[in-house]
Amino acid sequence: MKILAIESSGLTASIAVADRDRLIAEYTIDYKKTHSQTLLPMLDEVRKMTELDLDTVDAIAISNGPGSFTGLRIGAATAKGLGFALDKPLIEVPTLEALAYNLVGTDKAVFPIMDARRNQVYTAGYTFVRNENEPSGYECVTLLAPTAIAIEELADMVSGEDREVVFTGDGCPVYKDVLDRMLSGRAHSYAPFTQSRQRAGSVALAAFSYFEKGLTVSADDSHPEYLRLSQAERELMEKKKADGEG
Repeated sequence: MKILAIESSGLTASIAVADRDRLIAEYTIDYKKTHSQTLLPMLDEVRKMTELDLDTVDAIAISNGPGSFTGLRIGAATAKGLGFALDKPLIEVPTLEALAYNLVGTDKAVFPIMDARRNQVYTAGYTFVRNENEPSGYECVTLLAPTAIAIEELADMVSGEDREVVFTGDGCPVYKDVLDRMLSGRAHSYAPFTQSRQRAGSVALAAFSYFEKGLTVSADDSHPEYLRLSQAERELMEKKKADGEG
């Protein structure tokens, strides 16, 4: 069984090919280029380097949000295009869950945080429970469903966790000072940079569990999960409200 995974929800662009017990290839870049410039050339490079016949792929996994509206749309368009062209199902993996899989096997409560601007973060909470039936050897259990909240609200929530908390994601360097201040005296830590950014390899690892449970969608039915309106949509609503239209 083989999965092609795509990650474009943040600044990092990443492509991976994996089978159930091996990461065959992963190409990740986080450097000053748009995903429209990087994703397809990266995919082509992975395909050539691994002599991959795309028809042998069983499914295409996509990091499905939340995250950058532009990045998610580019990733979704790429995945849907491949799904249509190859007649393959898509696996929608929540971006925050895929981030948690960077730390699969930890006994800490994992809280990925992505900077959502306006002093908010996209976040969720997960814990890993040993389960040999899962492809990773661990079952990912949701403690907090993906949401967009103020960083102070998140700090209040995790302060009540029974176990130590570890944060991961691009929101860590942005909000570390706030979290350290609000969680002073409370055991917490931050993932190293090798485990704190989106990776297609982690999307693929989570996707195997989804695939084996039959949780796939057609390319036509796949849509990103933004969690909140885009800035342009918010500004339009505010303008209509100010003009007395809503």
